Amino acid sequence: MQTINVAGLRTHYLVAGAGPPLVLLHGIGESGADWQWVMPALARRYRVYAPDLPGHGESAKPVVDYSATLYARFISDFLDALDAPSAVIVGHSLAGLASILVALTTPARIRALVLVGSAGLGREVTIMLRLVATPGYGDPGVLWSATPFGAAQRNLVRLPLLFANPNRAPLAWLAEQSRLAQEPGFLRATLVELRSQVNLLGQRWVVLDRLHQLSMPTLLIWGEYDQVVPLDQARAAHAQLQRGQLFVIPDSGHLPHVEQPDQFVTAISSFLEEQE
Repeated sequence: MQTINVAGLRTHYLVAGAGPPLVLLHGIGESGADWQWVMPALARRYRVYAPDLPGHGESAKPVVDYSATLYARFISDFLDALDAPSAVIVGHSLAGLASILVALTTPARIRALVLVGSAGLGREVTIMLRLVATPGYGDPGVLWSATPFGAAQRNLVRLPLLFANPNRAPLAWLAEQSRLAQEPGFLRATLVELRSQVNLLGQRWVVLDRLHQLSMPTLLIWGEYDQVVPLDQARAAHAQLQRGQLFVIPDSGHLPHVEQPDQFVTAISSFLEEQE
């Protein structure tokens, strides 16, 4: 566990291994701890970084407009803070969209791109997130979920949404989610972040028609039973990519790196070995 100043923001991150830099970016309502089940294996060949994005985990939680564009700037600033001209970038959910924005604007910074259940590839998204993003609907939930009982209920509601088999959710993940929910400012940042990308009609920002511009090797990793963003969006994105691959992880939901870590590591390792 380390802390670094990123463009004036205190940023907490996990780091392991030695070799070329590989940055793991979590999605909405999560933290860098999500990657603990895959970091040891990836760290055998890479210097692996897993930051808590602004507004999440132990990182600073300023009152700002959390969005994919803010996280895109953070990715570049984080690489600068690490003195890394480029890296392999792995983006999950909304961080996937942020990673695409970096790849489109400053492609030299990304040696290879991995998108995990990424946002921004289609309008469809689960009705649960659309309802929570609706003004006036999610705000009471933020207050309730910040209490011990509310945090436990939040876990129960999210389990079937994020996991194909909720029984596979690690106890450490459940404990981290309960802790995060009670962290001051975390749920408020999560709600702002969600509303930046989702409204009642679906995802606001879709970049599917720009994927053909990406020149770097790109891997799409998707859970077979992802209920947050459907697998059809991954297939549509794969068809647009110049140098794209698609790996579907069977019997997995929106968090394949948590639910099926061994298969996740196999997918990303094989992809990166091909590029080398």
